Amino acid sequence: MVGLAVAAAVAGLILGDPWLWVAAEWSSPAFARFSTGEGGFSTTTTVALILAALVKAALIWLILRTPMRGPLDRREKALRLLLYLAVAYDLVLWIPIDLLPGPAEAALPFALWTAIYVLFLLVIRWRSRVLRAAAGAMCTVELAAMANDLLDELDLLEFGSGPVYATGLTLITAAATALTVAGQRRDGRWSFGTQTAGWAAAGVYALWIPVDLLPQEIYSTQLLMPILMDALGFVATVWIAATARELPTRSESRQAELSAGRRRVIRVAAAAVVMVPIIAAIPPHETPRLTYTGWSMDCYDRPAFGDLKPAERDGAFLCRARSRESGVPPMFPDTLPDQAVLAYGRELCRAKDREEQEALLTRAGSERAAWGADSWDLVYVCPEIIGRTDPSLLRSTAQAKAAESAFLAEKNAACRDPWPRTKGVVQATANYFLFADGDPGYLVHDPKDETNEEGTEEAMDQIYEDDSLIGGSGSSMLVGHVEDVIDLCLTVKAFRTAPPRRTAGWDQVHEVPILSRTGGLTVPEMGEGGDVGAGAPMPNLAIAGKGHYRLRVYVRLSDGGEEHLVVVFPGRSKQRLKLKT
Repeated sequence: MVGLAVAAAVAGLILGDPWLWVAAEWSSPAFARFSTGEGGFSTTTTVALILAALVKAALIWLILRTPMRGPLDRREKALRLLLYLAVAYDLVLWIPIDLLPGPAEAALPFALWTAIYVLFLLVIRWRSRVLRAAAGAMCTVELAAMANDLLDELDLLEFGSGPVYATGLTLITAAATALTVAGQRRDGRWSFGTQTAGWAAAGVYALWIPVDLLPQEIYSTQLLMPILMDALGFVATVWIAATARELPTRSESRQAELSAGRRRVIRVAAAAVVMVPIIAAIPPHETPRLTYTGWSMDCYDRPAFGDLKPAERDGAFLCRARSRESGVPPMFPDTLPDQAVLAYGRELCRAKDREEQEALLTRAGSERAAWGADSWDLVYVCPEIIGRTDPSLLRSTAQAKAAESAFLAEKNAACRDPWPRTKGVVQATANYFLFADGDPGYLVHDPKDETNEEGTEEAMDQIYEDDSLIGGSGSSMLVGHVEDVIDLCLTVKAFRTAPPRRTAGWDQVHEVPILSRTGGLTVPEMGEGGDVGAGAPMPNLAIAGKGHYRLRVYVRLSDGGEEHLVVVFPGRSKQRLKLKT
């Protein structure tokens, strides 16, 4: 068993964190409640899982020892059978029972331990009425707590809940175990090793009391605590198995030990009975896995296709297909197996149109079939198809950034300074990108002025209602565009005095007052990953600091598109001038 545990742990290290969890915790990844974070398990957690696997393998070796031979009466036979059933429940039966409805899941262990506690009181030679009465009282309280859980599942009367209730119940369990071990000591049938395991089990129950008092965040986010408590919990199972093993009433009646070969066969067979159900509980690829769900931490980030290794791309698609971002339903339900989701994804890549995609998603049980599927999601499962129509989706983050920089440089280079011989104190020329679906224009504003938002709304009203080129007041002016364009060439210049008007060659020239309350006036720059703004850094046009300025805007249309020149200079005039229309 130790060799099997080592092999399983090594396999887990090779196959990944979920498989290492299975090797150490002996439960399916579907039942594993843990978060590995972006970098997976830490070194400390990995070492703890390996050690837990070895410790539990050693304990399971004690659990699977051959029962002692000897005469048993009817009650003792029943107790041994029920104790081994409790051992089987702790090892493997909890997995299928956990899948039952809540009332059945609570009723089965309640019935099992009711029978065990009654037989404990009848079979153990307590040699003290007080000790037996105390043990009976503790067992009765513990059974009452289990009955309370059953009533809660049936939506009937519930006796109690809360941290005080849980702490008291844990203390009662520890006391019941300790009193039972004391009875075993007085009986004389059970060895010192079995009694030691019982005292250790009582200590583990008592240890849960300070653990329960820890903040829930510590227990749920720090994996070392659940790993430790899970390994220590096997001590109670060892005690139960040893109690069943040493039940024969007279040690002298034990028959001769089996041969080494027969003992090895029995132990291997017993180990197979325990391990095969655990291995069978690990879901294959054809069944649903909870590794990729809409709530998985790993799915919050959207990596670029070019940043992923080939083995990571299917997982990225599963995350997108099950995403519930912004409260929208996922592309596929969580009940659909991972491999089925991947197969549907590849079919969606080959769909001829949106209608065919909708039919596929409807067949898959999607709640948003009418939305179809987007190329930036499908690229992870069929890059060879998506890449033919949109090769930009195949880029890595670095490649996408380089391509964006090259695109901006090309667009900015196409724009020229319309007043090359008239130099401003500060100036800049760049392409200004607008929303493709109807952006009203761009701002010239004081970015630190808290009244900007109100001024921007007023400016939009003026542009739409008055058909003006410039709208707004105070420190925020919105400059509109003449044509229905998605970008335009923009040059900004700041002067210490008013420059010549020079309206020749321009289609429109407007001049309005503008205020800088904080000493800043500029045009928004397109931020990283943004779609709107100037393609190059824009200077502060309030060169005289806080105060009143004049804003003059020149606009013209040419074969190259729409061109704007923004001129700012100090001035206290409140007039709004249309110098050329």
